[in-house]
Parts: sequence; structure tokens; C-alpha cells
Amino acid sequence: MSRLHLMSVYVAVVDAEGFAGGARKLQMSPPAVTRAVAALEERLGVKLLNRTTRYVRMTEAGQKYYEDAKHIIALADEADDAALGINAEPRGQLTVTASVLFGRMYVMPGIVEYLRRYPAVEVNALFVDRVVNMLEEGVDMAIRIGDLPDSSYRALRVGAVRRVVCASPDYLAARGIPQTPEDLPAHDIILARGLNPANEMRFVRDGQPVTVKLQPLLSISDNDSGAYAAMASLGITRLLSYQIAEPLQTGKLKIVLSEFESPPVPIHILHREGRHSSAKIRSFVDMMAERLRAELSLN
Repeated sequence: MSRLHLMSVYVAVVDAEGFAGGARKLQMSPPAVTRAVAALEERLGVKLLNRTTRYVRMTEAGQKYYEDAKHIIALADEADDAALGINAEPRGQLTVTASVLFGRMYVMPGIVEYLRRYPAVEVNALFVDRVVNMLEEGVDMAIRIGDLPDSSYRALRVGAVRRVVCASPDYLAARGIPQTPEDLPAHDIILARGLNPANEMRFVRDGQPVTVKLQPLLSISDNDSGAYAAMASLGITRLLSYQIAEPLQTGKLKIVLSEFESPPVPIHILHREGRHSSAKIRSFVDMMAERLRAELSLN
């Protein structure tokens, strides 16, 4: 058996969390999968998996080998795609991740268009409000909001959003419009914890940072609920501009303190760095970049 085949079997077993699941994924018999993993361990001279009757768990060496094997398999897939030529029809499975609200508002319409255009591709959309480890979770492309750490992934900037303080017109008519960040403690404050983990808001005045301590009337875990509470005239909140694009457009919310906003937050498309980009990744990145750059609320 080839080394690449053994790697593929091992990765499938780990991903499926068992030999039976790996066998089903590869359409092989369980004994054949067991023999392949044993042959790989014998070839390497190291134990990759701890086995019990109920589960398999990677050893420390097995974890490192798994990460390297996933990368090697991905490179092999890229080489296959490149050999088909630059104009090859996109096909296969594509996994994309974004935050929940951004994914629903901006990524999902792009996925629908993409699948209509390229029916030979299967898309797995992972919309979660956490930073996904792209290598460990087999993600081909991510859309991230915020400054990026250094990584081996290629980043393409496609827009930016603002951190905006807002309230309903009724609330502002009843309680007054804050003129400076220092006015906020006198107001009812709704803190959406995803953007405001501490009881404070940070601003910029004349190029210098300004931090205002706050005692929130309501602390809430998700941005949708924060926007809802603000539209219900419960108080003032701070969210990313794209999260309230529709209520801003319809006048249900109004921005205040815009002159004290911190710099915009960038939006990037991340995808695997490599000598070749597969047709499915290249075509999806190109289409999504065009769509996001055309969104007025993101630029």
C-alpha cells in the first residue's frame, strides 16, 4: 500500500473517531482499515492511536502526524486539481466558515449563487461564533472580521465594518443624545458581550484612546438580541455596523458618537496557502470577494 493511501486511511479513522466510521467513509471493510493503520504504525515505528472497545484516541505522536498528513493530502489534492488545468470545472466538497449572523446575511446568498453555478460542488457551511481552527476542522475558506494573526493562510481583504454606538430615535428623544463618551454612564446601557466583554467602551479622541467604564442595564450574549433591545428603546448599545445595517437604513436605530469611533475593523477571506489553488477554492474566493466588495454596508 502506498504511503499516501495509508495516510488517507489514518486521517479518515481520526476524523470518524473510529475504525468502523473510517471504513464507511472510505467504502472499505473494517479489517482492511485496521490493517492499513497497523501497517502505517509499523512503517513509522511509532504508536499513533490508543484503542479500546469503545473509542480510539490519538497519541501525542499521532496528533502531530495527523496534522502533517492532512496538509500533505491537501497538497496532493491541489496538485491533482492543477493537473486538470486552470479551467477545470469546480467539483468536490468545499467547507466554508463565518460567524453566524455574517454567514446568514452575506455568505449564504453567495453559497446559493455558487451552487447554482457549479452543481458538481458540495458546500459544507460552518456558521459559528468562535474562531475555527481551519486545519483541525478541515475548513477550506474562512471569512474573518478583525485583525489577523500571522499564519500560513492567504488573506484577501474584502471590506471593513465600524464599531458603532446606537439607540432608537424614541430613546434618544426621551433621554437625550450623548455628545461625548463621558455622557454614556448617565444612560441605560445594553452590552452585547461578543463585542464588549468588559463593562466598558473604548473610543478615540484626537488620536488618543478613551475608555469609559459602564454599569450595564442589560448584558447579553448575542448581537441580534442586543439590537432587538435597542430597537425596543431599552437603551444604548454598541455593535458592528453590518449587524444593524437594516435598522439603520429604515431609521429604527440611529448612530451616536460617530466622531469618537475607533478605526474600522477589517474583513478578510482566508484560504489555504499553496503552490496551486484548486478550482473550487479559487472560484469561490473570486465570487465571494466580488460580492462582499460590492456590499455598501461593508465598505
